[in-house]
This record gives sequence, structure tokens and C-alpha cells, in this order.
Amino acid sequence: MSAAEAAGVFHRARGRTLDAFPSEKEKEWQGPFYFLQGADPQFGLMKAWSTGNCDSGGDEWGQEIRLTEQAVQAINRLDPKPKFFVLCGDLVHAMPGIKAVFAGHYHRNAGGTYRSLDMVVSSAIGCQLGKDTHGLRVVVVTADSIVHQYRSLDQLSEEGIGDELMALLQKK
Repeated sequence: MSAAEAAGVFHRARGRTLDAFPSEKEKEWQGPFYFLQGADPQFGLMKAWSTGNCDSGGDEWGQEIRLTEQAVQAINRLDPKPKFFVLCGDLVHAMPGIKAVFAGHYHRNAGGTYRSLDMVVSSAIGCQLGKDTHGLRVVVVTADSIVHQYRSLDQLSEEGIGDELMALLQKK
């Protein structure tokens, strides 16, 4: 695959399929391959760690950007090329202004608070493992707050995001 083809591959995702791995080519074992897994570029943590201000010191990303560029250059030089690259973990360090982290995978609504950071876990669109209905979390961000509600798919279809959240959007 040429560099131009590789650059456009993610724009070709359609119908829950990424055609970078066509099924007609990938459905049978083709032999050994390898992939790369990277973790925690966590832009902002290095400065925060070095200054001892991990709560609000993550406002400079220079070191992490250089290391990420070095990783990309190293990957691009590999021969043979990896089948794919997966990036996991913390992408950015919690910088000043981060009020909430939204996540899934628990297949039910949950959450908690640590210091002033809310962890919000939304239930699934698909398979439910708790008593929650299939739905989506609506998150309204204003200059002063982050307000969220889990709305069932039926509620969203019939009522939209709801009067309370709609009123927040009307405020300037």
C-alpha cells in the first residue's frame, strides 16, 4: 500500500467495515504477522511530573510530541511493516479545566468522583448487563458546568434531549 493509499484508508470506513483489511483477503490464515501496541503518550504529563504539579501543570506537550514523532518515524522505518498499530491508555494528561471523563465498556451506568474529577460510565447501546435501557448519554457543556443525562433510545427518539438540557443550550 502506498503512502497516499494509507493516508486515505480511514476515510473508507463504511458499514462497520474498514476496507484496509478486506474480508476476501483476510478470511483465511496467511501466515505469521506482527502488530505494534503503544501506550500512554499522555501529552502534558512530563512537564507536570517534572514540576511536581500533576494537578494543573500539564500545559506543555513538547517532550511528548517529540517522543511521539520519534515513535512514528521508527514505525515507518520498519521492514517488514506491522499489520497495524494500536494506541491504548492515556492520550492526554488531565489538564486544568478537565471536569469529567466519559467511558463505557461496563454495559451499565455507573461512575464516581475523585477530588473534583467525575468518572461517568454510560450504559450500552447494545447488550445490557444491568437494568438500564439501551441508550446514549447527552452531555451539555456550558461555560460554567458539564451536565449529563442518560437517555433511552426511545426517549431520544420521542422527546429529544429533554427540556432541562435544551434550556442549558439556550443560555449564552
